[in-house]
Amino acid sequence: MQSVDAIHDMPNGGSALRDDYDAILVDITKYVYEYDITSTEAWKRARIALLDALSCAIETLHTSPECVSLLGPIVPGTDTPNGFRLPGTAHQLDPIKGAFDLGSLIRYLDHNDAYPGAEWGHPSDNLGALLSVADWLSRSTNKDATASPSGKEAVVTTLQSAMTLKTLLTAQIKAYEIQGVLQEKNSFNAVGLDHTILVKIASTACVSWLLGLSQPQCLAALSQAFQDGHPIRTYRQAPNAGPRKGWAAGDACLRAVLMALVTQKGQPGAPSVLTAERWGFYQTLFHGKEFIRQREFGSWVMESVAFKLFPVEGHAISACEAAIKLAKRLKEKKAGVVEEIEKVIIRTQKPAFTIVNKTGVLRNAADRDHCIQYIIAVILLKGDAIDTVDYMDHSSWASDPRVDALREKMEVVEDVRFSEDYLNPRKRSCANGIKAFLKGGQEIEEVVEYPLGHPIRTETLAQVAVKVRRNLGLGFGEEKVDEILKAVERDDLPVKDFVDLFWKGEI
Repeated sequence: MQSVDAIHDMPNGGSALRDDYDAILVDITKYVYEYDITSTEAWKRARIALLDALSCAIETLHTSPECVSLLGPIVPGTDTPNGFRLPGTAHQLDPIKGAFDLGSLIRYLDHNDAYPGAEWGHPSDNLGALLSVADWLSRSTNKDATASPSGKEAVVTTLQSAMTLKTLLTAQIKAYEIQGVLQEKNSFNAVGLDHTILVKIASTACVSWLLGLSQPQCLAALSQAFQDGHPIRTYRQAPNAGPRKGWAAGDACLRAVLMALVTQKGQPGAPSVLTAERWGFYQTLFHGKEFIRQREFGSWVMESVAFKLFPVEGHAISACEAAIKLAKRLKEKKAGVVEEIEKVIIRTQKPAFTIVNKTGVLRNAADRDHCIQYIIAVILLKGDAIDTVDYMDHSSWASDPRVDALREKMEVVEDVRFSEDYLNPRKRSCANGIKAFLKGGQEIEEVVEYPLGHPIRTETLAQVAVKVRRNLGLGFGEEKVDEILKAVERDDLPVKDFVDLFWKGEI
């Protein structure tokens, strides 16, 4: 079975790398095409991350009719022979719409993995693009004209045979790395852009590699991705927070696949797309600043990505844990939550203060799941962790007056030390502290610096395994779940055979 790297050595109309392309684009391209992943930990965690993301997709299918309504071909009844088989459904789609659908399913409930930095994001978002393309190529035959970067049938057949689980995992590890490294020191939210721009960039590079494009073609595709219109993050912030934040990653995946396929058709790139005076990305959208990297591309991000074991915005997960502990202590004291609590001070890091500190009316589920006060209030009243359904419009909590009564008693403040430790590469904590002031002058406080799911917590991977089995069990029987868990360990398994384990159509 031939590897994707061998395909890049075949004639495909490419040429030597141009030295006039912006340096960061060259670095990304060389990393994707030339870096050899040797970290045992990265390979191990990539398999777990793949299962975690797909389990999130299955959870969304069985929890969110809103997301399900977005799935399927744009034109109903459209048939795509040898197309991507969307996990958990009977849809077989072109790779562009498939990327949108899977990216949306993985991300919609805010339950997939996360990586911190000056920007924050969710590296498994990239799997929408990577898996849809890999599965499509895995099913393609030598009659599928669009599958070959050169138009030669031999390349198509070779690409088909190269689409193994190891190929997918390789692309996954590298997409995680590109997104994560660019997040660490570069704040896109500070200029009003959404973090999903990095999903588009990372996925474009790795999809180009999967398609068998040459390195010069990858450069061109990356420049197309940076020229592409970029999302503003108003759909994540009050007063416009809404469900688009659930499918923004799907949109980024869609555009990544489109940019790579457009380049495959011969469209040239823009070598100084970032640095061109007046019209380049840095001048027009990044306040004249250039990207900063605190590390070279390797496999660090996959080795240290955080998994989400509560359906809570990432920077509020430790607040979720702290609230659960606080609720237990209040119960032990037999203290009524609304009646006994006079005031609540929530200490948090700057990202949480910016993203999930929200007062006033909460208009929809997307608004609620990005409100740290709502999350804490529900947990204190419920006495247990918050669930996805607790954000929904039909949830009793969404209309419970006690929730708003508690929210009114809360004050969110930035703790400078929490913010510093969050950005410190040696600590990388994600802390929250909750102090409840009770009638009679008593105070109760809980602080959690490293939430469950953080790589520093030794129980994280075992709990991810529980989450994966629980979510997969929503769509499949125990025997099928066992088969999926065994299959992910097989490097030589064709991607199409892996995806078929999740498909609901006729095989």
